[in-house]
Amino acid sequence: MRKNIHEIRWNPLIGTWIIVAGHRGARPWRPTEKPSEAKTCPFCPGSPETRDLGEWDVIVLPNKYPALKPSAYEPPKPVEDIYASMAARGYCEVLVETPKHTGDLHDLSMEHMLKVVKKYRDEYMRLSKIDFIKYVAIFRNKGKEIGVSLVHPHSQIYALPFIPPRIIVELDNFRRFYRERNECLLCHIIDLERERRGDNRIIYENRDFILVHPYYAMWPYELHIYPKRHVEAIDGLTEGELRSLADILRMTTAIYNGLFDRDMPYIMAMHNSPCDDDEYKYYHFHVEFYQPYRDRDKLKYRAGIETGFWVFTFDGNPEEKRKELRSSCFKVSDKLDHMGECVE
Repeated sequence: MRKNIHEIRWNPLIGTWIIVAGHRGARPWRPTEKPSEAKTCPFCPGSPETRDLGEWDVIVLPNKYPALKPSAYEPPKPVEDIYASMAARGYCEVLVETPKHTGDLHDLSMEHMLKVVKKYRDEYMRLSKIDFIKYVAIFRNKGKEIGVSLVHPHSQIYALPFIPPRIIVELDNFRRFYRERNECLLCHIIDLERERRGDNRIIYENRDFILVHPYYAMWPYELHIYPKRHVEAIDGLTEGELRSLADILRMTTAIYNGLFDRDMPYIMAMHNSPCDDDEYKYYHFHVEFYQPYRDRDKLKYRAGIETGFWVFTFDGNPEEKRKELRSSCFKVSDKLDHMGECVE
C-alpha cells in the first residue's frame, strides 16, 4: 500500500478532478498570532526560507508542502473502467505580502499594496505560459475560522493542469449569455447596479472598480470586486487599473474588520480566465470575498445542504447585511487613505 499517494483522480459523479496529496498531512499547524512567536514563522525575515533573499517587501516562495509539483511523484495510472488519474503536475506558490508577521491588506501602504497586486499579475503571466497549465488560481485565506495554519500575511497561487469546476460553470453561463445577447454577463450586471438609484448594491467605488454585495450572494457578508472595463484576466489591467485594484482590495479588508471592530477571517478568490489555447472574450475578471460570520458572534457553517448539494441558504436579510457593510465602509474610510468613495 502506498503511504504518500500523490496524484489527481477523476470524480465521475460531478465531472471534476480531485488532488490527492498524502504528504500534506504532515504540514505544520501554527495558529498563534503572537508577534513574540514570529521567530518560528517560515515567512519572517531571517527564517530558513527567507534569510538568503536579502531585504525584501514582497516575495514569492515555493510552497513547502505543495499539492502539485512541476515533476510529480508518480506517472498517471492507466484508465480503469470509469476510474482515471493523472500526474499531480503543477505549481503551488506562497506570495508573502510583507516582512511583518501580522496584519492584513489594509495595513499595507498604498504603494506596498500596489507591489502585491503587480506580483499577482506577474505570477499569473509567468505561470500561464507553461504548456501544461490550464488555470492559475490566486487566492487568500485569513483566520483560524478558515483553517489557516500560518498567520503571517500571505496569498497562495496554484497553477493547475485543469480548469476548476467553479470556473467551468461560470464560463458556461458567461458564454451562453454572450451568445444570446452579444453582451458580457458581468458588464450587464455592472450596468444594472450603477443604474439603480438609492437602492443599489454598491458598497464602494473608485475610478476603475466597484465593490458589490451581490444580489445573488451565498454568504451573508459576501463581497465582489468588478472592474468597470471589460477585461478577461488580471494581466489585461492597465497600470492605473492595477492601482485602483490595490485600493479596493485594501478597502474591502478594512470594511470586514470594521464590521465588528475586530480582526475578521475571509477567503479571497481571484477569478481569471483560463490560460489554455481557447478564447475567452466573453469572460470578465473579478474578485470574490467570502466572510464566514453571519452575525457578530455566529458563524455561517457550510453544512449539509451547502456541502452535500451545493445549495446555499442565505442566513439573514440581504438588505440588512448590505446596510452593515455600507456603514462599515463609511466608518473605515475616515481612517484609511483611499482613491474612491463609499456609496450611499
